[in-house]
Amino acid sequence: MEENTNGVGVDENSQNLPQQVKTEATIEQKEEIKQEKPRIEEKQPKEKKNYVLPFVTSETYSKHYKKFLLLWVIICLLIIANLFYMYSTTGDVMRKDVSLTGGTTISIYGNSLPNVNELSNYLSNKISEEVFVRTLNDITSGKQVAVIVETKADANLTQNAIEQFLGYPLTSDNSTIEVSGSNLSSSFYKQLIIALLISFLFMGITVFIIFKAPVPSLAVIQCGLFDVLGALVIANIFSLRVSTAGIAALLMMMGYSVGTDILLTTKVLKRRGENTIDYRMKSAFKTGIIMTLTSLVAVLLAYFVVTSPVLKQIFFILSAGLVMDVVGTWVGNAAIIKWYCDKKGYN
Repeated sequence: MEENTNGVGVDENSQNLPQQVKTEATIEQKEEIKQEKPRIEEKQPKEKKNYVLPFVTSETYSKHYKKFLLLWVIICLLIIANLFYMYSTTGDVMRKDVSLTGGTTISIYGNSLPNVNELSNYLSNKISEEVFVRTLNDITSGKQVAVIVETKADANLTQNAIEQFLGYPLTSDNSTIEVSGSNLSSSFYKQLIIALLISFLFMGITVFIIFKAPVPSLAVIQCGLFDVLGALVIANIFSLRVSTAGIAALLMMMGYSVGTDILLTTKVLKRRGENTIDYRMKSAFKTGIIMTLTSLVAVLLAYFVVTSPVLKQIFFILSAGLVMDVVGTWVGNAAIIKWYCDKKGYN
């Protein structure tokens, strides 16, 4: 207790009371602010990342798109190297069956069919030419109905070797024999290649008329060529012998490839007033990748369901081409279009 000038006693605690109240209020306010701050942060929406490619944001792609272009160039060089190696070792860029090279095809029917591996080993020792032996199954039941032998060797020599292995003669009741001349098959193969080149030519003219710019047009054409050659490389890796049906599948693949590339180029160049380039590329990617993946799933299911060798080859080449189309369109062509827009100053 202290005494003031007027002689009235004053308690020390009463002088400090307002300050203590103020301090306690301040502490309570700080605690309330700390409790409310997380609530405010929770209410703020999280920033949504803008993806141009899978796991690649717009910012990352804009900074490093030239690296994606370099990756695509490396893949192109590997494709060319594989085709060059095939040509130097086999004389062609792909393995062709007798429908493209000419030769003999003998189909063996009956209840007791020979073992494929045993027959193949036996004929390989008897015939100097390369021999391919495969089974033919029923589409509905999957039951083996025939054994097919394909070779470039003479038909009589091949027939005699098969009869020696079977122990009974081949007749019209238990077999069929087809012989195609090498000149006819070679001529047919050349006509298919010419048809493929003409398709590329008219496709290029059409694309140039649409976009009226050489770089985007060439980017679309090269991507179609990339898909076709890439599918051939995958066929070579899996030792697939391409037939006339395989060439038809390559033509189909080229047409599909152009569709996704035109989608990308149209979205980016023809709609320049709609948001940014990265946004338009993202929009094109969403549509294009759904188209490609849907087709790929359907083709792969068909490949594992069907038993016909011709259909299997078509579906295999289409599957390989669709995989290459993802790389060619969204890694190679997308980077070219991005580079072109930067050079032209397009937004």
